[in-house]
Amino acid sequence: FYSDHDRDTFRRFPSWSVDFPKADLQFLMGLKRLVNHLDAYDNENPLALTDPRLSRFPFLYAVEVGHMSLSQAEVEGLRRYLLAGGFFLVDDFWGSQEWAVFERQIRRVLPEFPIVDLPLDHPIFHSFYDVEEIVQVPNVRNGQMGGPTWEKDGYVPEVKGIFDDRGRMLVAINFNCDLGDAWEWAENPYYPLRFSTYAYQMGVNYILYAMSH
Repeated sequence: FYSDHDRDTFRRFPSWSVDFPKADLQFLMGLKRLVNHLDAYDNENPLALTDPRLSRFPFLYAVEVGHMSLSQAEVEGLRRYLLAGGFFLVDDFWGSQEWAVFERQIRRVLPEFPIVDLPLDHPIFHSFYDVEEIVQVPNVRNGQMGGPTWEKDGYVPEVKGIFDDRGRMLVAINFNCDLGDAWEWAENPYYPLRFSTYAYQMGVNYILYAMSH
């Protein structure tokens, strides 16, 4: 999502438009090849949290949420969307400082629900692919140079979630990890296959879990 669905405006904001639109397009191409019974839209589709069309889309993806600063209207729009059945995946933010920013903002949206760690036996790791390890996917430069895989003080990759009081996952949190770069650079022969494989497997699992829960 973004605060303006006009493509040119979207590009002027470097945090939100990181990897856009190549990562979006390449992930969608991979999704349709890997899951041939899923009818996925072919193109990227940035939307504002205040856009009345938001409820038409069951899945939102956002990057660099360690710099997130939501207006009150955006807080209300995201809360309304999530409580009505939407699913929100966040990715590509690193370390304690960016975590604190994201946590403060998401608490404004969903103050009543805790953030919890997801164990590897949670269905989200097995909704299509069986993922047995949380892999730290680095940015493209670090990946191609052989490391390090971490940024700032984000040494350990984590997958967390926020659930409502009926046990439905509202938010999936991909922390200290960058799935988007792996989608964007998957075709690059210098980008390690281990990272792109994990990123596509988790991306597919997130989509199918969200669509089936």
